[in-house]
Amino acid sequence: MPKISFRRTILVCAPWATGLAVATLTSVAQAHVGADGLAHHHGAFDSFTAGAAHPLTGLDHLAAMVSVGLWSALSLGGQSTSSASAKRLLSAPLAFAATLLIGALMALNGVTLPGVEPMIAASLLALGLLVATRTALPTGVGAALVAGFALFHGLAHGQELGGHASAALTGMVLSTMALHTVGIGFGLALGQQRSRWLPRIAGVGVAALGLGLLSPAIAGVF
Repeated sequence: MPKISFRRTILVCAPWATGLAVATLTSVAQAHVGADGLAHHHGAFDSFTAGAAHPLTGLDHLAAMVSVGLWSALSLGGQSTSSASAKRLLSAPLAFAATLLIGALMALNGVTLPGVEPMIAASLLALGLLVATRTALPTGVGAALVAGFALFHGLAHGQELGGHASAALTGMVLSTMALHTVGIGFGLALGQQRSRWLPRIAGVGVAALGLGLLSPAIAGVF
């Protein structure tokens, strides 16, 4: 496992810490209102399709989920396919999907946490920087990092789910894994290219989106 410099560690942890600080200081999370009318779907099939569509209707969620897969693939650094590289490739996406489900279940059972939206914005900032810099973290650290962010994405989704909860959750998780797969596909394709500019542009774009969403929360605190 490559040794991680102190500067890279700070680069990765700073957005997460910033979002957590804002979340702590924010007494009430901003409303995460979807435009798809998800709460009005009551049939099992409608709930499933609405849950599957839900991660696609918000740019913040879509960008985060694709970025997790993209970063996982780019962080391989051209390693040959093996059980170790496969574990590294899949650990963060699986951790994100599993913790997303936990967060959604928490929300469905009335559990709330402050600062959901700031933490979602911080996740975009952190993931964008990881993609842009191709920073490779230890497998467990990377999985824990994205899992922490996924909890807040799940809380936001769970607040909006309606109808058949189990069907909606199934659709949501499957859609999330599909977005991770898309990101992994792009990352593996980009990893075969010599140019580093495309990942940097994509990462900077995601980070800029996160910073834009996080700025109002920071301004509100100060």
